[in-house]
Amino acid sequence: MELQQSSQPDGTIHAENIGGIQETTVEFSPGITILVGRNATNRTSFLQAVMAALGSENVSLKGDADEASVELTLGDETYTRRLSRRAGGVVTDGDPYLEDPTLADLFAFLLESNEARRAVAANDDLRELIMRPVDTEAIQNEIDQLVQERQSLQRKLEEIDDKKGKLPQLEAQQTQLKDDIAEKKAELEAKEEELEAADADVEETREEKSELEDKLADLRSKRSDLDDIRFDLETERESLEALTSEQRELENELDELPETPLGELEEIDSELERLRNRKRALETEVNELQSVIGFNEEMLEEADSDAFEALTEDSSGDVTDQLLPDETVTCWTCGSEVETAQIESTLDQLRQLSQTKLGDVNDIDDEISEVSDRKRELEQSQRERDRLERRLSDIETEIDRGEDTIDRLQTRREELTDEIETIEAAVEEREDENYSAVLDLHKEANQLEYELGRLENDLERVEGEIADIESQIDEQDDIEAQLEEVKAEIEDRRTAIDRIEANAVEEFNEHMDTVLEMLDYANIERIWIERVERDVREGRRKVTKSIFELHVIRTAESGAAYEDTVDHLSESEREVTGLVFALAGYLAHEVYEKVPFMLLDSLEAIDADRIATLIDYLNEYTGYLLVALLPEDAAALPDEYERVTEI
Repeated sequence: MELQQSSQPDGTIHAENIGGIQETTVEFSPGITILVGRNATNRTSFLQAVMAALGSENVSLKGDADEASVELTLGDETYTRRLSRRAGGVVTDGDPYLEDPTLADLFAFLLESNEARRAVAANDDLRELIMRPVDTEAIQNEIDQLVQERQSLQRKLEEIDDKKGKLPQLEAQQTQLKDDIAEKKAELEAKEEELEAADADVEETREEKSELEDKLADLRSKRSDLDDIRFDLETERESLEALTSEQRELENELDELPETPLGELEEIDSELERLRNRKRALETEVNELQSVIGFNEEMLEEADSDAFEALTEDSSGDVTDQLLPDETVTCWTCGSEVETAQIESTLDQLRQLSQTKLGDVNDIDDEISEVSDRKRELEQSQRERDRLERRLSDIETEIDRGEDTIDRLQTRREELTDEIETIEAAVEEREDENYSAVLDLHKEANQLEYELGRLENDLERVEGEIADIESQIDEQDDIEAQLEEVKAEIEDRRTAIDRIEANAVEEFNEHMDTVLEMLDYANIERIWIERVERDVREGRRKVTKSIFELHVIRTAESGAAYEDTVDHLSESEREVTGLVFALAGYLAHEVYEKVPFMLLDSLEAIDADRIATLIDYLNEYTGYLLVALLPEDAAALPDEYERVTEI
């Protein structure tokens, strides 16, 4: 990772009206940058400014401003973001670092409200968080396309196998035809010699002989045409029979497909749009709540800090009075004096409401997933139905064309039969006692020539089929290689989700083991995630889903290990577990390939020495690590780390 950091340029952030910042410019270098200061010193606001420039929507405007802007410069590249308050929310534009900040919001921008950090403490669905950025619908569409390609390649191989089975028969037929042609040529040569001898003995006029030969040639041509038509008719009937058989099979497949209820897809699209709109509205509410909570927390901390400073500066008066300062503050919204406890109670209610809204968002995500699955099933069924109907339509067209061709060939066969009978009668009229034998020889020679031509045509057809099969056999290796590649791609797509889950679990367990060993929590033996399969109900169906179960193994005073629950972890232990879970998502999704930043805030629950150890560990995995710390916590970190003390 040092190589990655060394390749990163220095950076500069210029922000206006973000959070509590009116205007600031901060420079930072690759590696660790510590934002040192007390609460309410705009450190969180600065981190939000960085998030805004990188593309996040989880950013709040300054309370008294309607416009805000951020500019991030990294070397020669500049990224901008503008925020404008509009009725109903905040509108953003500009050219941020990321087009889609989903991964970074979940696993790189680790502020206090970060879902991955809070998931452990709230006992949320860890698997849902890890898999949220994965577009499972796109993966399924890729699988469907690859399956169709696989089926096409398999059909080609089956056709080649069928033709390979015919090859020995065709080769035998080729050999037989060559023998028959040689034999027929010998017969024809003998018949021509006999005819030549007979012609010498018969006197006939050149005109009569020429006319007779023309008739015989015409007769030979007609018979050849008739035989071709017989062959064409046989071929067309076989093709028609195959088409009819395929038509029956497709109709049976079509009958077995479930009907897509009329209008259901439109209803599903409407439902998805409603759910997504509801989700966006809830997320907007959550963001606004988080902004309100963050602002009030900072104001409350600032009020507490002012009270503490006043207490330390005023050394007069009763010591007891100094130790019991006024528990009221001036409300920064209405200006009246209210009890601190009342404000804190309101903040607790807001936090609870925020968690409830987040739970509603997760429930809607589940509904969206269920409705999307149903939509995918219907669309797949509809695509298959459309394919079958298109093929049936093509077959009906081919059947009609085949029947028309058969009718045309039958009509032509009848016409040729009549023509041949007419020519044969004309030839018979020319036969007499003087040269009837010669005519017979001519007919026989004519028939031999016809048969020889037919044999040569058959040989040409057989040799063409053999060449075609051999050409396809030559392609078999390439098709088989393509098929294996497609199968591998299908398997890769089908296991992509499993791989991401397994990688996330492996990353979490590996890093948690390392971090626990470094931080040396006294009685925690191990914290680990187990990936298990559970049957859960989705609507009317039962489906098997992966679940991430978090296990906490403690060591008793006797040295015996026992399993505990997350609820019994200390605040420090929960914070560390949440950070390591976020780091597992950061690595499993390779977030560092998309954004080289990691932002950390609200680490007060962890003691200074452990913070120093944890930051040093996280530094190995990112180009820029920006951390907001209190002065006493920052003091535990090495001096060479860059520090920012004024924002």
